[in-house]
Amino acid sequence: MIYKFSKKLSLNSDVASAPNLCDRFSEEDLTALGNRVWTGFQRDKQSRSKWERRMEAAMDLAMQIQKDKNFPWAGCANVVFPLVTIAALQFSSRSYENIIQGTDIVKYRVTAPDPDKRLQDQADRISKHMSWQVLEEDIGWEEQHDRLLINLGIVGCNFIKTYWNSGLKCSVSELVMARDFVLSYKAKSVEAAARKTQILEMSRNDIYERVVAKTFCNVLDSEWFNSVPAPPPDDSNTQQQNRQGMIPSQPDEDSPFRVYEQHCLLDLDQDGYSEPYIVSIEEQTKTVLKIAARWERDEDVDRTDFPGTKSKIRRIKATEYFTKYGFIPAPDGGIYDVGFGILLGPLNESVNTGINQLLDAGTMANSNGGFLGRGVKIRGGVYTMAPWEWKRVDSSGDDLRKSMVQFPVRTPDETMFKLLGLLIEYTDRLAGTTESQVGINPGQNTPAETSRNTAEAGQRVYKGIYKRVWRSMKEEFKKKHQLNALFQPQSLRFGSGDSVIRQEDYRSNPDLVVPAADPNIVSDAQRVTQAAMMREGAHMVPGYDIQKVEQNWLKALKVDAVDHFYPGPDKVPPLPNPKAALEQLKLQGIQMKLEHDKQMYLMELMSAKNKTQAEIVKIYAEVGKLLAETQTEKVKAKVEAFSAMVDAFKAHSEMLSQQIEAAQGGKDEGGGSKPGGVPGMDGAQGNAAIPAAPAQGANGAAAAMGGGMVPG
Repeated sequence: MIYKFSKKLSLNSDVASAPNLCDRFSEEDLTALGNRVWTGFQRDKQSRSKWERRMEAAMDLAMQIQKDKNFPWAGCANVVFPLVTIAALQFSSRSYENIIQGTDIVKYRVTAPDPDKRLQDQADRISKHMSWQVLEEDIGWEEQHDRLLINLGIVGCNFIKTYWNSGLKCSVSELVMARDFVLSYKAKSVEAAARKTQILEMSRNDIYERVVAKTFCNVLDSEWFNSVPAPPPDDSNTQQQNRQGMIPSQPDEDSPFRVYEQHCLLDLDQDGYSEPYIVSIEEQTKTVLKIAARWERDEDVDRTDFPGTKSKIRRIKATEYFTKYGFIPAPDGGIYDVGFGILLGPLNESVNTGINQLLDAGTMANSNGGFLGRGVKIRGGVYTMAPWEWKRVDSSGDDLRKSMVQFPVRTPDETMFKLLGLLIEYTDRLAGTTESQVGINPGQNTPAETSRNTAEAGQRVYKGIYKRVWRSMKEEFKKKHQLNALFQPQSLRFGSGDSVIRQEDYRSNPDLVVPAADPNIVSDAQRVTQAAMMREGAHMVPGYDIQKVEQNWLKALKVDAVDHFYPGPDKVPPLPNPKAALEQLKLQGIQMKLEHDKQMYLMELMSAKNKTQAEIVKIYAEVGKLLAETQTEKVKAKVEAFSAMVDAFKAHSEMLSQQIEAAQGGKDEGGGSKPGGVPGMDGAQGNAAIPAAPAQGANGAAAAMGGGMVPG
């Protein structure tokens, strides 16, 4: 019997925008609705009970949780071989770097003709803004997806909840583990499921904040809110603690409450068509905390004319919050995909059993134990052995040997060991964790082409999984694009530069948003090889966009700031002609040689001039000495001879000065060197450290030397 609510809603814009519709229903209606949500949740949970058991066992194997064992004896070997752990880590390490590459996460495609590049500019703005959103604005996005990829390889299925956070004023994506998202196991898809329930843990403050914001009913005075939360009956953490032999922890006043947020269909206007709503209830009391419409605008309600009435609802476009990330689709058609933990679980259990049996057999072979006859005169109990230790007994050695018989113990079986190796080998094949796939050298003499082909064949398992992850991420980005179109400001400046995004940019087709990663490339070597071959072809065949090809090549090499290193051929000066550059280098060599010869010639002239000036100074010194000693006719003749020599040296010095001036390129009007002169040799000729030549004649020479008068 379908429950009929005592009050019915009229679907309008007020209902679509209301944060909470609980105040429009009676207490009886809310109680009935809470019980309906709880009953639907229990039915869906029961439908996936087998999957839950497999998922929990897979998680135990991945986390290498040791269960209590008492067979074949207490304290026997209890090894959990890390087959599932290795497979999950290998998938996570490969997929993370290939799906999330650098800062270009989102790409908006252009499929229509774009002669004026207007659509391409719009696509670039959307790509840049959405990449900035997931890496900078939504702080936890990358961490959430990193955790998703690790858990995905184990469990096989996870969900991302994408919604507009009014407090942060941005769209956010939150990871929802499969164990916390309950669907009917036979549901065709997340979008087609009539009922889906997310299990939320909310602290007392979380509920208080929502009550103040009027998105939750006022339950601050409720008894359950002011008491310690009761332990959940099916808490997975409690079950795990029990499996590990731990005492389950009891909740206290800081323990979170459990809230079930169910996205369901309800006929609240009682027209025969069930509308999409979100109903939140508290676990213990089934109290309804929230009822909200799951569509955004009146345009999402499609109405049509119907005989006898004004119009009827034909369809409501429900807002979808959840995106499913799948690993390998379930062979039985279930909504929950399977991961390595479920696929490898039976094999991993068999490997664990084989290893533990081998270890137990080794323990028996290395231990002493057996039967004691009545003739052995020793005290009863367990005897231990230690080096350099001797035990005293009352029996002779021959009696001991006859009365002590060891247990018949077989050594570990070689067939068992081979079987164990066979199980591990086929497990590695299934998981794609063969030696060449985990970085182990396949052999010193293995040909390179064989090794490459083997590695590529081993990656085929991952290619299909990458494409599924890529497809799911595309759906997630599509939801973000739609939220931006509804809630983004008219104009927003983002990033560290002058980048601006407008709301009208998002009034475009959200189906054109895709991840920037290539799902067909699963390794760095493939990416570099593809970029290198494209680059080689671009330089040989006309028609390529050289700038984009070069930038793609640098991105494949993981070079940061590609625009800085390669801004484009039109933004850098053209390279010089090689022949002209060679001739210029030859000319520069000739000029350098001429300049060197000129410098050497000037140095020789300066050296000769300095030597001449030194001779003049020396003659002046001798003249002064003669004048100081005596003033005879003989001395006068010598002075005149010295004067003649000075005149000759001065004439030679003047000639050297003219040669230096000519070599320097002459003098300009200001007295400096003309162009072509030698730097550092401008100004007055001669050496500034040598005094100027005195006046002509002996008298001038004598006067210059400060001596006396030369007699006339």
